[in-house]
Amino acid sequence: MVRIRLRRVGLKNQPSYRIVVQDKESPRDGRFIEIVGFYNPRTEPATITIDEAKVYDWMSKGAQPTESVAALLKTTGTLDRFARFKKGEALETLVAEAQAAEAKRHTTNKTRKD
Repeated sequence: MVRIRLRRVGLKNQPSYRIVVQDKESPRDGRFIEIVGFYNPRTEPATITIDEAKVYDWMSKGAQPTESVAALLKTTGTLDRFARFKKGEALETLVAEAQAAEAKRHTTNKTRKD
């Protein structure tokens, strides 16, 4: 079974994660099929970057997200958009909506810091 899960990268006591598509039996930091995103919990707020087109492709092929990745996908709204994708909405529309939401999230975070 193929899973979408986190792969730890970064220095000791400074974790960041890649969101990868990986065989269920592979070790956490072992062999993977494809990188579909990045997650850094050390920033305030956490940085989450996801290539939604790749995620939709893998989930439509049967890849299952782990609990932690599902929570990240829910936070970014990817799971809601994937449900709309399954109902027949155009991929380009959903990806454009995701990019607009990410841009809005970045501008909101910059204004909070100032």
